[in-house]
Amino acid sequence: MPDGPMAVTSGALDGIERVLSAHLRPGDAVAVEDPGWGSLLDLVPALGLRAVPVALDDDGPLPEATDRALREGARALIVTDRAQNPTGAALGETRARELRAVLARHPHVLLVEDDHGHGIVDLPLRPLAGATTHWALVRSVAKAYGPDLRLAVLTGDTVTVDRVRGRQRLGPGWVSHVLQDAVLHLWRSGAVDAAAVAGAYGRRRDAVLGALRERGIEAHGRSGLNIWLPVPDETGAVARLLQAGWAVAPGARFRLASPPGVRLTVSTLTPDDTGPVADALASVTGPVPAGRYD
Repeated sequence: MPDGPMAVTSGALDGIERVLSAHLRPGDAVAVEDPGWGSLLDLVPALGLRAVPVALDDDGPLPEATDRALREGARALIVTDRAQNPTGAALGETRARELRAVLARHPHVLLVEDDHGHGIVDLPLRPLAGATTHWALVRSVAKAYGPDLRLAVLTGDTVTVDRVRGRQRLGPGWVSHVLQDAVLHLWRSGAVDAAAVAGAYGRRRDAVLGALRERGIEAHGRSGLNIWLPVPDETGAVARLLQAGWAVAPGARFRLASPPGVRLTVSTLTPDDTGPVADALASVTGPVPAGRYD
């Protein structure tokens, strides 16, 4: 990843909003992952921008779908490097190389990367930064240290970061230095054992995914906190699971054009939960093909 100046924002979404606002105007198209982060899918139209869905699989956005969105006029691409919400997708070395080749054909596209999984994922970061003229990578601390620590560190090309800083000075001015000092202390003191956290989440995800495979169900969750399960009927699935004692998020919150699904968060599951939750999930769907989410 190329060197770049830095800025501090009030969380990942704040950073992404500021980067988009620095380059885009109402009516511009933004290529987004589908399924993707619900808050981001809300943000894009709130800024007057148009979301263009890009299909993905466990390795991240599909190169051909990404290229198609950019050829059709998307002026920005937003990618989650790892622990993608809601599918758990993570860029591998091969997919990152393929996407960098796509972006090299569209050098004027604004690239925004979200690395909110830093500190909770044991997969290496495979950044795409530098493949385009204007880019930004945002790394938040909410997942690793808690959502009340509303802070993210952002780096990017000089023009992008200067514009973000300049606009920030006209509004909040800066992110609280007390908050910045608190996060810096957590980083320096090693308050969170990233390997242990990633291992704990990984064991919980893998246990549920394995139990589902034993029941003939293919779900997705390569990294992070979540499992994505395709279902034929989201409303019915959510209601039946709730009746069985399990709360999941309906996929409509995360989808534009991709098929129905539900998101299960594994962060609080115990080994004793694995069998019962897999039985409940299997009861709301049937065997589905592995692979992409389109």
